Amino acid sequence: MALFPRSSGVLLHPTSLPGRYGIGDLGEWAYRFVDWLESNGQRVWQVLPLGPTSYGDSPYQTLSAFAGNANLISLDRLAELGWLTADDLADVPAFPADRVDFGAIIGYHDQKLTTAYRRFARAGSAADKAAFGAWCGENAHWLDDFVLFAALKDHHNGQPWVDWPKDEALREPAALDRVRHDLAGRIDEHRFRQWVFHTQWHALKEYANARDIRLFGDLPIFVAHDSADVWANRDQFYLDAAGRPTVIAGVPPDYFSPTGQRWGNPLYRWEAMKADGYAWWIRRFKALLTVVDYMRIDHFRGFEAYWEIPAEEETAEHGRWVPGPRHDFFEVVKASLGELPIIAEDLGLITEGVEKLRDDFALPGMKVLQFAWGNDPTNLFLPHNHVPNCVVYSGTHDNNTTLGWWREETNDSVRQFISEYLGAQVYDPAWTMMVLGMRSCAHTFIVTMQDVLGLGPEARMNTPGKPAGNWTWRFTPEQMEHANRGLGHITWLYQRRADQQERIYGDIAAPDTPLPD
Repeated sequence: MALFPRSSGVLLHPTSLPGRYGIGDLGEWAYRFVDWLESNGQRVWQVLPLGPTSYGDSPYQTLSAFAGNANLISLDRLAELGWLTADDLADVPAFPADRVDFGAIIGYHDQKLTTAYRRFARAGSAADKAAFGAWCGENAHWLDDFVLFAALKDHHNGQPWVDWPKDEALREPAALDRVRHDLAGRIDEHRFRQWVFHTQWHALKEYANARDIRLFGDLPIFVAHDSADVWANRDQFYLDAAGRPTVIAGVPPDYFSPTGQRWGNPLYRWEAMKADGYAWWIRRFKALLTVVDYMRIDHFRGFEAYWEIPAEEETAEHGRWVPGPRHDFFEVVKASLGELPIIAEDLGLITEGVEKLRDDFALPGMKVLQFAWGNDPTNLFLPHNHVPNCVVYSGTHDNNTTLGWWREETNDSVRQFISEYLGAQVYDPAWTMMVLGMRSCAHTFIVTMQDVLGLGPEARMNTPGKPAGNWTWRFTPEQMEHANRGLGHITWLYQRRADQQERIYGDIAAPDTPLPD
């Protein structure tokens, strides 16, 4: 079977699922969503990074590149195991149904997970405790550092690790021995949470894979400075003696941002990583590929060259391009992994060198339909310019919804061009983009769940540069009842599921009149 058969799927982060605990989780609604994907002929479920989030709640700035977000743990599944009781879950606050209130849910979930851990520690079966111990041993290469980091972060009220006492920040052996003793209970609780997360996730993955649905994950090229990865591997990053970055990641000024983007992530010492065979990266790839079937590398171009900004600079204006590890890196990765189930996020300023790196390893790139429209028929995002080895999107987590884009980000000239391209007026922009994506010669088409539901800008997941209020969108059970919109039918019509022999009918009629501006 081809690594990338002709297929389609939906982009939905698990936090956006319905449920009564204030945030989507790995319980009933995750399985119902898989069933819905299968019934509509979909073969891919794409998610955002699954790590534990911190300040700002962004899944792209996590406390670990290996750990899972414990807020995604299904409390109902813990009750089924007897580690929570009906009484424990009888006091659920009135969380919003259509958004995640991170400030409210984190404390609630933390309390319930602590209750579950204590009941497991006191009365868990011998078989469960043996499974827990075996899993911890298999994952010790990242788990031991992460749980120590997480317990220390709790102990220091969430402060960044560079603000901890110097001996703990710099991992002096005597200090770490003291912490392992003093915080032993909290350390073991974090181990428990990671075991539960990964156990629940793998059960969901097995359920999806059994229905021929593959999970598609996301790997940010850079990691957060305030993470177990940097704290435990300081020699792999450009840091000063106190552990603070000396140079940081970002992108240079452009038409959209006159001062560029100063991301703040520490940069890798690629020569040091090369010296040990990119061991940390190999572990990272292998760990993610136990969780998902495919991975998208966010900011792929950084492997060819990256924008280096002195840490003291307040903007990204005064940086420089520095060569990345390029072909050498992917040769080592391919030797270790074999076939590369990797998609390259190749949006933005892409050079011939980036294209060559992508193409030499036959990595699919990305096409975003919202970027296709202007007055230029040579635009590579237009469907007639697509290539088979790519993944087409209606939009991404950083885009407005298609309906929001149509209302807020297009003008009469763009709409006229779209109508000329289609040979018809647009009555439903989200439906139109879904049809165009399904028609594409690209092997994979991904539509956002917001577009399947036909939602407007209120359902946007992330607005780059917006400091707060991102990542909160959730859909409701009532919206799910109207989620078909003919998705299964056009999947059959454009043959994106080869084993789908019969038509799937749905509400495929568009409105009779164009939508208002």
